[in-house]
Amino acid sequence: MKESIAAKLAALERRLKEIDAKLADPEATNDLDSFRRLSQERSEIEPVVIAYGDWRKAQDDLAAAEEMAKDPEMREFAQEEIGAGRARIEDIEAELQRMLLPKDPNDERNLFLEVRAGTGGDESALFAGDLFRMYSRFAERNRWQVEIVSESPGEAGGYKEVIARIVGHGAYSRLKFESGGHRVQRVPATETQGRIHTSAATVAVMPEADDASGVQVNPSDVRVDTFRASGAGGQHVNKTDSAVRLTHLPTGIVVECQDARSQHKNREQAWRILAARIKDKQVREQQAKEAAERKSLVGSGDRSDRIRTYNFPQGRVTDHRINLTLHKIDAIMDGDLEELTSALAHEHQAEQLAAIAEAR
Repeated sequence: MKESIAAKLAALERRLKEIDAKLADPEATNDLDSFRRLSQERSEIEPVVIAYGDWRKAQDDLAAAEEMAKDPEMREFAQEEIGAGRARIEDIEAELQRMLLPKDPNDERNLFLEVRAGTGGDESALFAGDLFRMYSRFAERNRWQVEIVSESPGEAGGYKEVIARIVGHGAYSRLKFESGGHRVQRVPATETQGRIHTSAATVAVMPEADDASGVQVNPSDVRVDTFRASGAGGQHVNKTDSAVRLTHLPTGIVVECQDARSQHKNREQAWRILAARIKDKQVREQQAKEAAERKSLVGSGDRSDRIRTYNFPQGRVTDHRINLTLHKIDAIMDGDLEELTSALAHEHQAEQLAAIAEAR
């Protein structure tokens, strides 16, 4: 193990002891914010410190086996122990390296999910609806809350556009690689000749910004328009200017909210989405800059990239970034995304490790 990594692990071990001492103080709960922060930090550090303890024990076991090998009668048994011990140390070191990778500060945030129909007319809107249902079912499996913020239904069903807020621990970390172009190949319900059509939809996943996230929106840079909401909602919707449109003049980002009955709620929600979109734009520009030096397969979040194809006749889903094909399209469309999201997260970790290795 490199000295720099060993030093960092020893420092984390000391920090865990410090936190335990502070949390054991009878007055620790007097400041609940500080108590929560310390508890969160402890939950992040403890698995690393445990793995570090396992590594040291494996080192001791290896040293004992090497000492045993000096005895001619025990040499054969000791050599087996030495081989197993070295393999275990290698595995633990690889795991520790993954644990020490820099954390995405947005991973634990809630998120805004936007799904938009692309090319393909009515079939594209139906596919956008299917994608939104897929993510909603995935959220249900994880006991996350889904709140529809804005929706524009398709003429034949589905959505031209739908925006939702997903609330749940670690929601962004699990869905952040879903941004991009999604393509579907299937026979539409309206197709009488049985021909396979190809259509597309785009997905954007953005962490919810908060006051401490560094997103500063100058109110003078935003044009605010109010208008009467259209669509479902009863007579009330058509009698008041409850809908809100925000236009961020420097970037041209436009946000509309009209689903809530009150203008105040629509305005509040629109500002939250605007902050998330501005933050998302900043992140994507930074990633594009980094990609010029080293292409990131998974984390670019480029909306123009075709990231995944859903082929219904063949029952398969292919993620083109990691060349992963799964033959269980029905389960995936019903929200079984665990295998996909885990594979993407592992690939991203591999990219981070490779970048660290290149920098040395």
